[in-house]
Amino acid sequence: MTNDAADRYFRGTGCGVRIAIIDSGVHAGHSHVQGVAGGVAIGPDGTEHPDYIDRLGHGTAVAAAIKEKAPDAELFAVKVFDRTLATDVGVLVHAIDWAARSDIHLVNLSLGTARPQHERVLGDAVKRAMQAGVIVVAAGHDDGIRWLPGCLPGVVPVQVDWTCPRDRYRIATASDGEVVFRTSGFPREIPGVPAALNLKGVSFAVANMSGFAARALETRSGASFEELVGMLSAGDLLRSSGQK
Repeated sequence: MTNDAADRYFRGTGCGVRIAIIDSGVHAGHSHVQGVAGGVAIGPDGTEHPDYIDRLGHGTAVAAAIKEKAPDAELFAVKVFDRTLATDVGVLVHAIDWAARSDIHLVNLSLGTARPQHERVLGDAVKRAMQAGVIVVAAGHDDGIRWLPGCLPGVVPVQVDWTCPRDRYRIATASDGEVVFRTSGFPREIPGVPAALNLKGVSFAVANMSGFAARALETRSGASFEELVGMLSAGDLLRSSGQK
């Protein structure tokens, strides 16, 4: 059970916020992205190399959604998918650790696993990230699935809300009292392409929320996970019916 709050948003552009997009890479030249600040690709054996070009399109669409919300944020492509949208949990952990040692502020994880056997290793990676001042944004419970690492402590949990406008987010309280952020599952619109034919899903709800989180972090550099959740939940918020 959830209780929705009013639609909310943050002003700002994400200036000074560094976001690692752990995904299929990014096509930096796409008109909706217009460049990235850097990146890395991580191979199946954990080796790092510079080919973070997106050949699947998913990571680029995620980057575009974030860039729409936070146009002045610095994006870093961390490629863990290549020819298919599948990777190993060890590669994902390596990617999170890369962000932790690369002066990143936010990690966008538009991916996850429902396998409980990976909870401990992902939880340890999230803890290392938090110790380095990195905040992870990922899918939480969604359609009855407990996604990891999005359901772990220290991760900003996101759910899809198909009725939420793309320029707003909503706050819900789960039955256990956990705060959950709900956003649109649609990515940035492509002119001439109907929304029903474009990519959509929880991946883009996470990306949209990362953009809002970047706006919030712009107002308080170095905010902790708890401070960010507090800001997004209550502090410095503007209601859709109030000041703009």
